[in-house]
Order: sequence, then structure tokens, then C-alpha cells
Amino acid sequence: MEKKVNSIKFDVHVDDQKMPEKIEWTANDPSGNPTTKECKALLIGMWDGDAQESMKIDLWTKEMRVDEMNLLYYQTLHSMADTLERATGNAEAAHNIKMFANMFGENTDVVKKVEG
Repeated sequence: MEKKVNSIKFDVHVDDQKMPEKIEWTANDPSGNPTTKECKALLIGMWDGDAQESMKIDLWTKEMRVDEMNLLYYQTLHSMADTLERATGNAEAAHNIKMFANMFGENTDVVKKVEG
């Protein structure tokens, strides 16, 4: 039996200075049909098991506003904490990341500061 392979493809449209103007990504929807969507930024983290090091791709378009970037990082930090806890069971580390994310969110006005 042949194993199913799913792919995610990114197309980055750049200007004359090679700065991203538009980012599109394509993936199969649940019915198997390819769907293309546009995004203003992407953060991809990968693990090279042989080299025992992380690799990353961070891109954003000229249209990405600072407040949107702050919200992206706030939400990504929370998501990373959830993933870490699911993958390792380390609730304390996940909690610490979320605490930092909340402090970051308050300092960048993504979330309201908690009084008291």
C-alpha cells in the first residue's frame, strides 16, 4: 500500500530588492483539493536531527504592520508552549513560556495589563 504524502508549498513574490511583497501558501484541503491562501508573514522552525540544531525561515511582507507582528509573536509563543507540553509533558516549562508571552503581550499592548 502506497503511503499518502501531503505537501505545503510557499510562493514568495519579491520586489527588485528581493523584499517579500506577497506570500502565498498552498496545501490540500480535507477533500484532497489544493487550496491557495495569502499570508503576510510566516515563521517556520525545523529540527535537523543529524546536526542537532534548529533551522528557521522567517519572512514577512511590506504590508505587515508592527501591531500585527506583535500579535503574531504573542500567539506563536502561546502555541509553542502548548506544543511543548503536548510533546514533552513539561507543564512547568510550558507555563513559563506562557508567562513570558503574557508579559510580552502586555509590553506590546497586544493584551491589557492586569492590575493588582
